[in-house]
Amino acid sequence: MLYRKAVPVFLGFFVMGFVDLVGIATNYAKVDFGLRDSVANLLPLMVFIWFALFSLPFGLLMNRIGRKSLVILGMGFTAAALLVPYFLYHFSVLMAGFALLGIGNTMLQVSLNPLLGNVVPPGKLAPALTGGQLIKSLSSFLGPVLTAAMVQMGGNWRLTFPLLACVTLLNLLWLTRTSIHEEAPAAGQSSFKDSLALLRRPIIPWLLAGVTAIVAIDIGLNTTLPKLLQTRFLLPLPKAGLATSIYFVARMTGSLLGVFFLSSFKERSFLLLSAIAGIAGMAGILCFHQLWLLGVCIFITGMAVANIFPILFSAALQRVPGMENQVSGLLIMGVSGGALLLPPMGLLADWQGQAWSLSLPLLLWIFLAGVAWLLKERQ
Repeated sequence: MLYRKAVPVFLGFFVMGFVDLVGIATNYAKVDFGLRDSVANLLPLMVFIWFALFSLPFGLLMNRIGRKSLVILGMGFTAAALLVPYFLYHFSVLMAGFALLGIGNTMLQVSLNPLLGNVVPPGKLAPALTGGQLIKSLSSFLGPVLTAAMVQMGGNWRLTFPLLACVTLLNLLWLTRTSIHEEAPAAGQSSFKDSLALLRRPIIPWLLAGVTAIVAIDIGLNTTLPKLLQTRFLLPLPKAGLATSIYFVARMTGSLLGVFFLSSFKERSFLLLSAIAGIAGMAGILCFHQLWLLGVCIFITGMAVANIFPILFSAALQRVPGMENQVSGLLIMGVSGGALLLPPMGLLADWQGQAWSLSLPLLLWIFLAGVAWLLKERQ
């Protein structure tokens, strides 16, 4: 019975992964509207800025209406966000559609992770979260492939939007018909003050900063890798966009390994090894000018990214039992890091080229290694 309840929840991570379409969509919109990098990078900004503004309010709303209801509401916003720019394709409308996508994804990120805890056995949350990230990575991988297929078959990359909207609505209907028991939130823990008070607890601020860093790395790579291949190897965008698919295949591979091995390793050790691999892969992306070597480094970096978010999220939930909704809202604020990094990356790309812009994610990898060490020292 628990398995049947878990399936539509896990599929929610597939819908959550649609937000990564913003990376390849930004590259196509840049061509369609003749945008500079600094302007094109405003599109991902419109997606991820809402995580900073609405994560805590949605966490408090989740206390009132429940986790499942907020997931369903987030899927409704996602479907609308995918349909709007398909029927009205202007830069301002695309910005508005991506804003809706960001708001819907904020709801999903805040509510889907703790809802998973209601449909998996106790003690299995970290591997389950990694499994959810595996499904999200599969969705992220299929986005650029599906977009390239739509260009090849239909001549319009935006044909991807209504297809993904239909998938979202089907998942919404399935989850609506699934009964899930949710425990009542802890009494007296439903204000902004209580949520922000979590930052006074040991290691929680560092875990929040770690989430900010890994999401910024993820979105920065997702957006910039196709442009790097275009400029370094003079590839057309449909082929350069496959760099994103390599990256997401690596993330899927890393998540799959995490499902099997994360429960066997200490979270701090796994986090530190992932950070070291990320530093090595990122350095290779910056230095190598052979296409196959660059592909290997992209793969290493993608595998390194795969398990960091679930490790940080699980570590925070375990350290503040009984306040899962508040912790979730607070940590999902860190997803706005995906927005914070893109404007300076765009300015660096306009000034010195795409490779220079990727030096910023390298610095964040070094910071994550420090977070891993602090987690070790404070645990």
